[in-house]
Amino acid sequence: MTIAGKELGKFGEQLATEFLEELGYQILARNWRANRVELDIVAWLDSTLVFCEVKTRSSARQGLPIEAVTAQKLANLRIGALSWLAENRVAHKQIRFDVIGIIAGNRAVPIIDHVQGIQI
Repeated sequence: MTIAGKELGKFGEQLATEFLEELGYQILARNWRANRVELDIVAWLDSTLVFCEVKTRSSARQGLPIEAVTAQKLANLRIGALSWLAENRVAHKQIRFDVIGIIAGNRAVPIIDHVQGIQI
């Protein structure tokens, strides 16, 4: 990823965090790492623990950002969630895995697509 790409990724993760907070989510962790796996956002909504992958692109020329979430990435998300739970021991009723895709090129207002409850 280029430096511009890293900056775009950071921008997207900040935008996704603000988006979730506006919806009432409490952010518990950002960019949490363990065992070579990173969780972009760990959040809490009601009694549901949400593990959220964020993908940001400058355009949809090479596909939608959400389409970049591969089976391997989903497997890593699951591994990361299990590690996070083992370390944090947060009481919860449900766990959910979400993906937020952001197109944030030269637009005045970025496009945010939030897919809730993906199957992994």
